[in-house]
Amino acid sequence: MTRRQVSVTTTVAASPEQIFDLLTDPAKHPLLDGSGTVQAAHAGNPDRLELGSKFGMDMKMGAPYKIRNTVVEYEKNRLIAWRHFNGHRWRWELEPAGEGRTSVTETFDWSTARIPFLIELARFPAKNKAGIRKTLDRLAGMFGENGSQSSQTSQGS
Repeated sequence: MTRRQVSVTTTVAASPEQIFDLLTDPAKHPLLDGSGTVQAAHAGNPDRLELGSKFGMDMKMGAPYKIRNTVVEYEKNRLIAWRHFNGHRWRWELEPAGEGRTSVTETFDWSTARIPFLIELARFPAKNKAGIRKTLDRLAGMFGENGSQSSQTSQGS
């Protein structure tokens, strides 16, 4: 079985708690996004995300649109993932890396998508991997450093 995921990992000069605090605040997502698609958080979003939280974003990919997400994985200060209406997920994993540093892995996982071949046909895995790299660069920059980046990728059709 092929895994339908693309991931990028970087090390950030911040604690898992500091990074998780940023990830669980949906109002901060537009500041973090390196893809240029996340425009603004919806009014009425929760202040902090937790398992089962629903939150919305104004998006733009060519044309503007709105998206609603649900948090489907959650382990405080270690893991958060949300899914879109089509079932694909965005996952963040945080591992302490010593001396106030954290290994951060962001994953686009379309193995749970309702129609995964359309995601592949539209070349979203490659586009999203490039966006993930930029997002992780932004994240590292928010804590005053670029971080050392390595790529871990597996994708299939």
